[in-house]
Amino acid sequence: MALGAGVVTGAEVRPVGGVVFDLDGTLIDSCEDITRSANACLVAAGFPARAPAEMQTFIGDGARLLLARASELDPKDARLDPLLEHFFEHYTAHALDHTRLLPGAREVLDALASLPLGLCTNKPRVTTLAVLDGLGLGATFSAVVAAGDVPHHKPHPAPLERAAALLGVPCSELVMVGDGPQDIACARNAGARSVGISEAIIVPLERLAAASPDAIVPLRDVPALIARWVATHRRAPSLPDEPRRV
Repeated sequence: MALGAGVVTGAEVRPVGGVVFDLDGTLIDSCEDITRSANACLVAAGFPARAPAEMQTFIGDGARLLLARASELDPKDARLDPLLEHFFEHYTAHALDHTRLLPGAREVLDALASLPLGLCTNKPRVTTLAVLDGLGLGATFSAVVAAGDVPHHKPHPAPLERAAALLGVPCSELVMVGDGPQDIACARNAGARSVGISEAIIVPLERLAAASPDAIVPLRDVPALIARWVATHRRAPSLPDEPRRV
């Protein structure tokens, strides 16, 4: 399927019952704070620091995998446990030193406020809530699912399924908006639609496109795309009921 906001497929005649966003790289630029905290932990444990551009390629799949990649340890290595604890402490204290909303993020969330909004992130809950509160987004989302809330990270469907349950919306009626392949795969695995952000700052656009989201658009164009999907569903002829899954 060709990607883009101008493409309408049979899947798009489904209703849109809610929108769930990824956080890092989708709504916020947190790369510098994550890099500084990870490097502080690595150096304290005797590992070499990583260059910011290199560290950025490790972000997106949770703190343990971030530190495993940066330290070149196996993700199951017990030496990661104290590293991870130090990282949580350091990052929670410095999560807002340089982190900012991406351009247009607040306007996009405001434009979609008539729909149930959720957040689904691989970031730990304590830092997620600190960032949301610090950036004035604490009351924006009706559902927040972070690392540790369910047994699996994205791309497993469990985080999005949990968000669907909290929102009271079937997964088939959710749209997941993210900047990484794990967001797109999570949506597909849960039976939801997905939108990739074309100005992704963490994952190269080629990797995002290879994950085959239903559309790739700039963040600012997400509300218009959602509005068109809503309008397409309203104009569509009656279809047999689909099984509702959460």
